[in-house]
Amino acid sequence: MVVYERRGPAAWITLNRPAAHNALSPEVVVGIADGLRQAEEDKDTRVVVLAGNGPSFCAGADLKRVMARGSGAAGARALSEFLHSVGGVCAQISRHPLPVIAAVHGNVIAGGFELILACDLVVAAEDAVLSDGHARFGMFPGAGSAVRLPRKIGSTRAKYLLFTAEPWDAARMRDCGVVNETVPADALSARVQALAEQLATHSAAGLAAMKRVVEEGMDQPLDQALALEIAECERYVASGGDFDEGLRAFVERRTPQFSDR
Repeated sequence: MVVYERRGPAAWITLNRPAAHNALSPEVVVGIADGLRQAEEDKDTRVVVLAGNGPSFCAGADLKRVMARGSGAAGARALSEFLHSVGGVCAQISRHPLPVIAAVHGNVIAGGFELILACDLVVAAEDAVLSDGHARFGMFPGAGSAVRLPRKIGSTRAKYLLFTAEPWDAARMRDCGVVNETVPADALSARVQALAEQLATHSAAGLAAMKRVVEEGMDQPLDQALALEIAECERYVASGGDFDEGLRAFVERRTPQFSDR
């Protein structure tokens, strides 16, 4: 239900339930988590790409599968366990040491929307339709929409998207800050791979440190966040490795050859 594939420096984790629009089942969530761990353990992988096979990236949770595990208290427990697993994999994405790029097309709804909110960068096909969608059926986001969305686009716009559950096209989501870039659908994979290869030319250790500061600094007062940044900078400089190589390359007017992971 999830395919893991290395393409050069990028690990592509592809949701593969096309007939179900890649709805999130417990097995799919486990597959994503396993792929993220595999990418972290593979020292030749420099970037992770999260994509979907078929007509959609991900149309949300497969609630029929989850609720089929029982009704009443048993159903409530099953739903709670599932929500924690989806929230866990979103946290795994946001804490991953590598940049994670979402390559999205078709429907990106509810749980699928929450997945991309956890990613570092989002490239969307022009035909993509994105929505939190929970309010439409009296549901509540349990994997990050109500928390990550306002941090990305501000509380006013986030409340509008959450409360109305409106589907927005990729261009509109780009303009408000959810999506970084839109491309024609037939160019999506190539563009994302090119972006991954661009990031892979940079220091993996440096990008990981930047990601930590951005993620952790958002939860801290300004003074503490700035202290975190300088501490990470000092740690990175003191580690030598890629910092020293970058400095030598700058002085020698050549392309740096980074190795640290």
